[in-house]
Amino acid sequence: MSALDQNIEKLNIHLARFKDRGILHRIAGKDIAGGGGSFATISPVDKSTICEVARGDAGDIDKAAKAAKAAFPTWRDMPTEERKAILIRIAEGIEARAEEIALCECWDTGQAWRFMSKAAIRGAENFRYFADQVGAARDGQHLQSPTLMNITTRVPIGPVGVITPWNTPFMLSTWKISPALAAGCTVVHKPAEASPLSARLLVEIAEEAGLPPGVLNTVNGFGEDAGKALTEHLDIKAIAFVGESRTGSMITKQGADTLKRTHFELGGKNPVIVFEDADLERALDAVIFMIYSINGERCTSSSRLLIHENIREAFEAKLIARVNNIKVGHPLDPATEIGPLIGAEHYAKVTSYFDIAKADGATIAAGGETLGDSGYFVRPTLFTQANNTMRIAREEIFGPVLTSIPFATEEEALQIANDSPYGLTGYVWTNDLTRALRFTEKLEAGMIWVNSENVRHLPTPFGGVKSSGIGRDGGDWSFEFYMEQKHIGFATGSHKISRLGV
Repeated sequence: MSALDQNIEKLNIHLARFKDRGILHRIAGKDIAGGGGSFATISPVDKSTICEVARGDAGDIDKAAKAAKAAFPTWRDMPTEERKAILIRIAEGIEARAEEIALCECWDTGQAWRFMSKAAIRGAENFRYFADQVGAARDGQHLQSPTLMNITTRVPIGPVGVITPWNTPFMLSTWKISPALAAGCTVVHKPAEASPLSARLLVEIAEEAGLPPGVLNTVNGFGEDAGKALTEHLDIKAIAFVGESRTGSMITKQGADTLKRTHFELGGKNPVIVFEDADLERALDAVIFMIYSINGERCTSSSRLLIHENIREAFEAKLIARVNNIKVGHPLDPATEIGPLIGAEHYAKVTSYFDIAKADGATIAAGGETLGDSGYFVRPTLFTQANNTMRIAREEIFGPVLTSIPFATEEEALQIANDSPYGLTGYVWTNDLTRALRFTEKLEAGMIWVNSENVRHLPTPFGGVKSSGIGRDGGDWSFEFYMEQKHIGFATGSHKISRLGV
């Protein structure tokens, strides 16, 4: 039996219960069918129905928010070591079920096994990291003044809403939920409607690890009903969201009446700038990895290649050969490098840019085609002979599509890189240290890697500028979002107090 057949056999075992019972909301430790009916979740591999999923409405969100509010005081006040131990047990539970999580996620999202097999482990790392930070979460400062001993501390903000996307749903859910729980917050989680399977697995693992009922609640559904109700709910004190910039703007408006704190990780049209003095073989590997891995469906993908004109022709020739050699196939096949796109709507969006590129006057140097009719498969695509005024260079396609743009000088490269409404990440390839320092100082991006692909380091700040986001995740930056600063001043003597009305 091939590795693909083995993975399919294991998958069918894990999916059996979902086919029988569907996916319900999980509120206050109980399965709830909810009031919004149900919807089908579809596998992008063959367009088959995986199972029925409860469709959340405002009533379901209200129940979940009240459950989170009721559970908050106990979770907030739980001794640090007990809360830490639960988070570590969640990490252990994720590791124990890593294969199940990866198999379900591949089938639910179309992501390739070679990447999703590691995503669950990264989720466990998130919980372990923030478990280790629990003891320091409330640490503050001692700020002496002539008349007061001033101290600061942090306290959890309260029940929070977490809205996560469909591209790497399990890992990104843990990336948001683990620091919220470590901070002492309770959570209402609204996963993307296109990828509900792994969110169900996460709440099961958490409760099995001893997380009290109501601390993590999951409500499935769509943005226009469940998502909107969550962002507007009075008991929800903050919203952490990963997704499109347009949706982030809508959430800001919806949360305005309740003065909701928000954290957004949004879209990107990220440049990778390759200078002629770079290590071109390593740069080529990084360029390919950062746009064609994860099906190109990641916010930090380097979707604009800015290449020096002196090396453009040779670099693009190698790039074309490599892109044409990328294996597209069944996501559960370990040899597959690109699986199908998430669903019909996104498939239509990505493939529409094939005609847009032609209309813009660019050349489709590789790909630009769909594959088969059993699922949402496209060939990895490269556009050349492009400039930064074209739609293919300005709009987030969010697929395995790269646009190559030449530049002549460092100044022109910087101008092109910054000429975008987005500013999530940037990648710079050069062996000139002073150039790297100059360029990164002026590059408008929240995160920049020099001579490297995106390498995650959990203590560092993760987030973007401009239309790519508000706020930062990672390390202490996560606690700054999920916690409130509190100042207490203790008088150190009998300082003079102004007397009125005497």
